[in-house]
Amino acid sequence: MNTSNASLNERIALATQTRFGEALPLPTGTPGADELARQLEHSSHRKWTEQPVDPGLLKLLFACALSVPSKSDLQQADIIHVADRAKIKAIADLIPDMPWINNAPVFLTFCGNNRRIRQIGEWRGKPFVNEHLDHFMNAAVDAGIVLSQFIRAAEAAGLGTVPISAVRNFPRETSDVLGLPEAVFPVAGLCVGYPLEKGHITARLNLNITVHTDRFDESKLKDNIDAYDQRRHKLFPLRKQRHPQRYADVPFYGWSEDKARHYSVPERSDFGAFIREKKFSLK
Repeated sequence: MNTSNASLNERIALATQTRFGEALPLPTGTPGADELARQLEHSSHRKWTEQPVDPGLLKLLFACALSVPSKSDLQQADIIHVADRAKIKAIADLIPDMPWINNAPVFLTFCGNNRRIRQIGEWRGKPFVNEHLDHFMNAAVDAGIVLSQFIRAAEAAGLGTVPISAVRNFPRETSDVLGLPEAVFPVAGLCVGYPLEKGHITARLNLNITVHTDRFDESKLKDNIDAYDQRRHKLFPLRKQRHPQRYADVPFYGWSEDKARHYSVPERSDFGAFIREKKFSLK
């Protein structure tokens, strides 16, 4: 094995051990090992250098992102490049605990777009008869796939990113800032730039929790979650306990305690109403 392959194997083993608690070997002869290693080493970034992102590179990354599969070739995802710093600030002011939005060299918003298909039907004299939940899901999933592909392409070009789902905390305000019409809705924002510092690999749930064979299995879920809490805590302990005004501090504060607290408080409870305002019935 040459030095390069040995290095890639070591990177993959280290990344999977850190991410999933299990060092996975690279099967001999597997092509694209460098790309696999890079994906496994993914990290989010919230601080950037002052180096601007070349407009030509950004356009190329848009092309990469929009080259992904699309449900039935409906192409229901749009990207809004928020180039006006006043508009970025207006969105950032809605989310004051995320100052990196305003500091990012590039801010994008990924949207689901069911409007074009409706318009095309009108132009071609055909009825739109799929007024139900699935057509919302199709647009949302398309936008999510495009977002993921953009992140992958951006990282290949040396950029760092962090998604901003919090735009959905203020969907009407975000829509107003970006001029989103009926049947177009924000899925997530994305900060983009050249990272100021190296990120770290965030531990994820072990593969025995999230990967199933033949049928769904949660027979050992609680024990596996407890083990994951301990593994993640050893790597990167959570710095503060969520909702201290509601809950007393506990001696061990793991991921599952944090997420239980997270979803014990209403969040985006009016998002369904907003989507209906956008002319999705959600039936």
